[in-house]
This record gives sequence, structure tokens and C-alpha cells, in this order.
Amino acid sequence: MSSPLRRDVIRVDLSVGAVTRDRVPTSWRRDFLGGKGLGARYLYDELDAGTDPLGPENRLCLLLGPLSGYLPGESRYAAITKSPLTGTFLDSYSGGSFADALAGALPDAFGLVIEGVADTPRTITVTDGTVRIEDATDLWGADAAETDAALEGSVACIGPAGENRVAYATVASDGGDHHAGRGGAGAVMGAKRLKAVAVRGDPPTPSEDLADLRDRYGAAYRDDDTGRWQAAGETVESVDFANEVGVLSTRGWQGGRFDDAGDIGIEAIRDAATGRENADDPVPGGFRVDTDDGESIPRGGALMSLGAGLGVDDAETVVRLASICDRLGMDAISAGNAVAWAMRADGVEPRSTSSRPEADDGLSFGDADDAATLLEAIATRSTDLGDRLADGVAHAGGRDAGGAVPTVKSMELPSYDPRGAAGMALAYATSDRGGCHRRARPVEREAFARDEWTDADRVATVVGAQNVRSTLWSLVVDDFAGETMWGDLGAEWLTAAGLDHDRESLATLGERVWTLVRLFNVREGFDRADDSLPDLFEEPLPDGPAAGRTVDREAFDAMLDAYYAARGWSPDGVPTVDTVDRLGLGDVVDSETPLGGAPAGDDRPGRSARDGVDRRHHNGHGRGS
Repeated sequence: MSSPLRRDVIRVDLSVGAVTRDRVPTSWRRDFLGGKGLGARYLYDELDAGTDPLGPENRLCLLLGPLSGYLPGESRYAAITKSPLTGTFLDSYSGGSFADALAGALPDAFGLVIEGVADTPRTITVTDGTVRIEDATDLWGADAAETDAALEGSVACIGPAGENRVAYATVASDGGDHHAGRGGAGAVMGAKRLKAVAVRGDPPTPSEDLADLRDRYGAAYRDDDTGRWQAAGETVESVDFANEVGVLSTRGWQGGRFDDAGDIGIEAIRDAATGRENADDPVPGGFRVDTDDGESIPRGGALMSLGAGLGVDDAETVVRLASICDRLGMDAISAGNAVAWAMRADGVEPRSTSSRPEADDGLSFGDADDAATLLEAIATRSTDLGDRLADGVAHAGGRDAGGAVPTVKSMELPSYDPRGAAGMALAYATSDRGGCHRRARPVEREAFARDEWTDADRVATVVGAQNVRSTLWSLVVDDFAGETMWGDLGAEWLTAAGLDHDRESLATLGERVWTLVRLFNVREGFDRADDSLPDLFEEPLPDGPAAGRTVDREAFDAMLDAYYAARGWSPDGVPTVDTVDRLGLGDVVDSETPLGGAPAGDDRPGRSARDGVDRRHHNGHGRGS
């Protein structure tokens, strides 16, 4: 059993218009696989602390895994860079046709490592192993659907939000149906004046043995609980689930239950849908819904943030708002939170260039037209309010910004309220890219067994999920179909391709990757103070099944101590010398990165953290050069 082995990366320097091919060191391929792991290795190696995310030195890596194009489920690629929203390491993932095309066009390469800034708008075109930089002046200003239609092949592009360096701009593909969404990879692309990457290539053809292996795992996924859940309702069912257990953030985080959730949940979307994405597959994708601007495929996160989060109670109206975000190339979760912040703040309205119009002109929850207007203003930075919110809620300033709409490491939280599931508090706080529910989702189990769960359960679940997903995101496997690999972490697949890994080595690899990303963030000035939640969550939830629950600060701090101890990090959240050495990172860590002397609760001596690390809170959040 065999498949083409990926050994190279294609480097594109937009400043000088150069394209080169580099061999990835063998040890990097062994210890980091591809995707998230390989991207972490490149960013840690090539970026200095304090690099401006929107400057020419930042890298934008569009990466595959060693077996991309062969694995079960939908093929994905990883967009990896330093985030303009958070200042952290950023990995964001997208499905659709682009990943398969890239895997077919570059069968022996992991993908593209892009640096520099072009003088004028450019596209990168990939055809059968050949990479060219071409003019894109005529496309600048086009939205994601227009850009996709104008270019030949499978396209990953930015819309107006990326061009205007909105800190949570996405990289869109398939005309806006799929996005590398959170954290602002699209803003990095816009700062580089890179409008799109267009790939002309057919998906790779697996050997008979690999095809049989894919069929077997595909069948296992169809029979898996997650596969049945996705077939029934895709991520749209998240709305109903979150509302049922009382953790659906409502009207700008003012409640945990939305009385009209049934009007924007799975049944309402089924009624509005004209079909399913990949309808002929045993496990189909999202629901296709017609809007005035064309077909849209809403996801659960968008329905939660733009529906319940804004008090909008009509499914087709929420889909219209999600379609605006898709077309403009803007993360729906952050954008929905930004609009909610404006609705909660005093003295703002969507059309004025002033940030302090009369109070009776203000935004109000449930007003979808005003929400749509503000979304357009954010993407284009065409009003004072839109310009402020384009840099993220944490940077908008004004009335009670941090408390009204919560962020972690400056990233707006998705709509699972952690007051109803304390494990989510830990998952959000320790997420490596900022407030994110994809690194670990203990809410799915904890919400039904709140009183039985202990802090030890929460710590073990969060650490375990973060490590497993770091392994699987280094393979760049479909998030949902990839759950069939949690048993051996993909060892059977790698062995089939002639790569020497077993479950134990892959478990260590996941921990190694998570720790290297932490070292990247520590070098940027992040520590325990950043692994925290806003004061909002100390206030009790006012309604729903989780009414009265809070995030207890003392209990949370104890849980964070236990998390650091489980990871072998210092009480300040810094990986220790022993942990770095155990994970084979001793020769990777540079002299600029602080290391802890001992894990939490351990008094062993070691190398102490470097004094005078610059905090990153005001670093790299401008619009760049």
C-alpha cells in the first residue's frame, strides 16, 4: 500500500515575485506531520517575536497533510499565520473543492508558504505543480462569489473584508460556501495584496488499497453517532442543542435561552432548504437555502451568533445575514458578536459616520436590516463605528466593551455560554488561538451530567481533546469524519502510506504540537493572565436550564492550576524545561522564548523565564503597511 509522499513546500515571495521549492526537513515531517504541526514549526522558526501580523515578514501558510486527498470525509486545508485579531498563532481550516484541487495539483508538496507584500493586487495560480504570480487588479473590490466566478479552477480568496484588513476576515472558497474562518487569515492575505489562490487540478486518485481503507472508514463514520448527527442536521442542530441545555448566548450574552430558537433551528432550516450540499454522499453536508444574493449554506455557528445572538427570530433572515458575511469574507461568529456589542452599547447607530448620534437612532436587537447595514460597514470600514468594530470587539473601545460581549485573547467567543458548562470555561481560556470551541467541546457531555462532573474530568477532557485534535489537524482530516480515527490517531493510515507511526508516537506528536504553539504564544508575551475569562461570567445566567450558574473565579483558578500541572507547565502557564525536553523540543526552542523552571506544584529548579517580555496586547493590531 502506498501513496505519493509529500516532501516539499512551495515558497512564494510577493515582494519580489519569486517562487521557489524547498525540501521540508525529514525530522520536521516525522515530528510534525503536516498541517497544524508543520505550520507551527515554520512560524516558530521564521517569525521574530513582535512580528506585525499585517506586515511583510508574516507568513501565510496554506497547508495540507501527508495524506490529503485520500482520507475519509471532506478534504480540508489549513490556513496558518500569526493572527491580526489576537496576536497569537492561528490555524484555521476549510473544506470544499480547494483542498482536493491543491492535493491533486501538488501531489509531492504540503502547500504554499507565502511572505512579502505585492505592489499591486495579485493572484497565485497553481497548475500541475507549476506556481505563477499573476495580476489581479481588476478583481480588487469583488466579493467572494464574484472572485470565484472570475477565476478558473478551485479558488481560495478574500472579499472586501480581507482587502480592508478586518481583523476577522476569512479566506473563502467555493464562492463563499466554505471559509478558513476565525482569527483573520483573510486580513493577512489582504495586507499582502493577495486576492486569491486559484488551483487547477483533479483530486488525487488513491491506490486500490487506500481506496478500500477509505471506504471502510467511511462506512464506520456513517454508523458513528457523529456521522448520524451530521447526516440528520449537520451543525445546524447546534442551535437546538445549545438552547435545550441552556447555554445558547442570546441578545449579546444577556441570556442562555432563546425563546424563538425553533424558528432558526434545524426544523426551520429544513423547511427553508432547497437541498443539501453533497446530497448524494452517504453523509451529506450543509443545507442549501436561497437568498436574494444567491444560494447560501448556513452553519450552526452563524445561526447562533447572527440569530439568537442578535435576537433575530426568522430563519431566512438569519441566513441572509450569514450570506452577507460569506460574500464579504468575514467570520460570522466575530461579526455577529461585533454587531451585538453595538446593539448593547449606548449611542451608536449603523449609518452615521459619527459614533455618538442621538440615542433614539440606536441599533436594537431583532432589527436585521440595521444588522445588515452594520455588517457592510464593518467589511468596508465605511463608518466610524464599522471601522472600530473591524478591529474586533476587544479593540472597539467605548462603553463596557470587555464586559458586554466576551472575548478571550481578543477573540470573540462562540455562542456556548460557559456558565452552563464549566469545562467550556477551561476550553475557552486555554485555547491556543483565542476563544474557540473547536479545540475542545466538553459541553457536549458535561451539559447532560453537570453535577456528576469533577474538575479532574474537565481537565482530562480538555487536555485530551486539545492533544488529539492537534494530531488530527496535522493530518488535516475532516473534523467530523476524523472522529473515526480517535482510536489510533491515524496510525493505520500512516502505516499504509509507509510512514512509521504508532498510536503512542502520534499521541506524543499532538502534545508536542500543542506545546510548540504555546511556546510561540509565550514568546509573544502570553501567560496565565491571558488564560482568563471576562468578569461577565461571574454574573449568574438569568434564565433557562442553567439559570443561576456562574463561573466561580476561585474554582476556575484551581482548575487552571490542575490544567497546567497536567501539561507540565509552570504556574504561570509556561512550558518547563523538562516538558520541552520530554517532547523533543529542546533543540527547537530559541533563546528568546521563556521556559518555566518547574510545573505547577513542583519546586524543582530549572531555567527561569526571561525577564522583560513585551506584552503583545497593543502589538500588531493596526492595518499594516
